[in-house]
Amino acid sequence: MTQHQTLPQTTEGAYHYQVIRRAIELIDQTDQPISLDEIAANMGMSPAHFQRVFSRWVGVSPKRYQQYLTLGHAKTLLSERFSTLAASHAVGLSGSGRLHDLFLRWEAMSPGEFARKGAGLTIYWGWFESPFGPAIVMGTEKGICGMGFAAEMGAETAFEDLAARWPQASYVEDPMMLRPWVLQAFGAKDGALDTTPLFLIGAPFQIKVWEALLSIPTGHVTTYSEIAQAVGAPRAVRAVGTAVGRNPISWIIPCHRALRKSGGLGGYHWGIPMKRAMLAYEAVELET
Repeated sequence: MTQHQTLPQTTEGAYHYQVIRRAIELIDQTDQPISLDEIAANMGMSPAHFQRVFSRWVGVSPKRYQQYLTLGHAKTLLSERFSTLAASHAVGLSGSGRLHDLFLRWEAMSPGEFARKGAGLTIYWGWFESPFGPAIVMGTEKGICGMGFAAEMGAETAFEDLAARWPQASYVEDPMMLRPWVLQAFGAKDGALDTTPLFLIGAPFQIKVWEALLSIPTGHVTTYSEIAQAVGAPRAVRAVGTAVGRNPISWIIPCHRALRKSGGLGGYHWGIPMKRAMLAYEAVELET
């Protein structure tokens, strides 16, 4: 399995994400705002260097970004940027939701095909740099079917996590085949495509939940119970939570935007620090 651990040659994204991860841990240790000098010292960096890394990654000052990383930020999002998914569905996913934001188009595998666990399917894969460290991306000829992140769990575990979902498929390493879709998905300025195609491989109920996630606008959040209402199963909050956790196309299908009604972050398959970094990254993106 060593070939599955081959990471991108460029490590800038991984380095920046690890700086952010350590900053999150530091911020969690105190109830008071931490100065630029103190954070930089804990990162083993000069204040000027730390400021440059932050500016390159998120485009705002460490002080401003720190506000988005605090544990209370989720509650603020729920009170100020809560999305009612029933309304989103009423106007259609092509409205103000994720499909519009990223110019996505998607189709789903049939239930019969899903039951065959990927048999007869060729899945291409590759490692890419992302704002959140190394990303493993998988796709068929129809579009991206999987995206995961290795910063918290390691490269081999991240690869196996996605591949185990479709154990009967054939896997071929081909990052160049996926690269245009990945560039588009992460909003690269040199992306040449108008749309990012997705190929959803899941059970019918899971696909309904992932479709609901796609309707959450960038920088907004919703709750697991709200998702359950949107998919017509208001009492199935636990099942919705499981389907959210099994979302194979992280970031693009924004499962990180699902929160507990209490304002708690809930779980996140690729690690809670990753979820917080994603929410903070989007909050800054919406503001700038």
